[in-house]
Amino acid sequence: MREVEIAIVGGGPAGLSAAGIALQTGATALLIDDGQHLGGQLVKQTHKFFGSKEQYASTRGIEIARILEKGLEGHPHLEVWLNSSAVGYYPDGVLTVLKDERLVKVKPARLIIATGAAEKMLAFANNDLPGVYGAGAVQTLMNLYGVLPGRRALMVGAGNIGLIVSYQLLQAGVEVEAVVEAMPKVGGYWVHAAKLRRTGVPILTSYTVLAAEGREWVEGAIICPVDERFRPIKGKEQRIEVDLICLAVGLSPLSELLWQAGCKMKYISQLGGFAPLRDGNMETTVKGVYVAGDSAGVEEASTAMVEGRIAGLAAATSLGYRIADAQRLKEGLWAELEMLRRGPVGQKVREGVKTALINQDSDS
Repeated sequence: MREVEIAIVGGGPAGLSAAGIALQTGATALLIDDGQHLGGQLVKQTHKFFGSKEQYASTRGIEIARILEKGLEGHPHLEVWLNSSAVGYYPDGVLTVLKDERLVKVKPARLIIATGAAEKMLAFANNDLPGVYGAGAVQTLMNLYGVLPGRRALMVGAGNIGLIVSYQLLQAGVEVEAVVEAMPKVGGYWVHAAKLRRTGVPILTSYTVLAAEGREWVEGAIICPVDERFRPIKGKEQRIEVDLICLAVGLSPLSELLWQAGCKMKYISQLGGFAPLRDGNMETTVKGVYVAGDSAGVEEASTAMVEGRIAGLAAATSLGYRIADAQRLKEGLWAELEMLRRGPVGQKVREGVKTALINQDSDS
């Protein structure tokens, strides 16, 4: 049995940020990630971030991952387990981790769950053909391994992920025949859509994909406009010759550990699915269990970093560690979150977060 002060599950932007601020207080931490390297989704994000200096504005995601990791390198109070999966959390507060093909029991005084999110699938005919990918898989192939996933692509989904990955496909030499979006307007930031439109890629709103065509792999796609109830309009189908159908139709929080911990969960569509109720310290309804990033509700990597800092600070100070102006620091972090969620694009998230928050003024 390994006893640790703070265990952090997930080495993406939220987990790295939580570890960074917890270590500043003098606390010790164990960071667990099932990947071969730290950084999570940041390591395949080649676009530059928005926000302010605090959120690494104008810095590419892959560089942010390096910055966050470098800030933790060699820290005497941090232990990192890579290629390790947290497979269970039990009522007695024991976290079971599969590490080096062995099950290891960890007993953390505080647990921060920053496991991220999983891609959603879309039901359509032949969606199991080779050549149908999630946007995250496409980014992994291109930006991590230098492998072209196809030559001619259809992107399904015009949120930020769909728009950004479409542009990255173009940069890699893939022809993007169209972006289709079932909603009547583009869901991502205007700047991403404008950059894509300038290249000549059509963004078709109120459209969906009906089927993939091909015998052994994708050779084409059938798309169609939809009515106000998202029903395909008969007689308007058209075929696009593509060998890649990329799905960017949303993410769902990875919440298995939260359910196992007994956290109160609520289905909040604005946050991508079931999300844990939590207070202003990112502490769930189970004392000592915190959440941050997409596992708390799907947002941007920038907000994941801020939430990670809130959770890490709260977990460490609840153990008796101190940092100068902790309350002012927490208030500043919440102000950053409010800034990141401003505007019409963030309205949906603001509504979801308001539903998830309980005892926002808690100082545990």
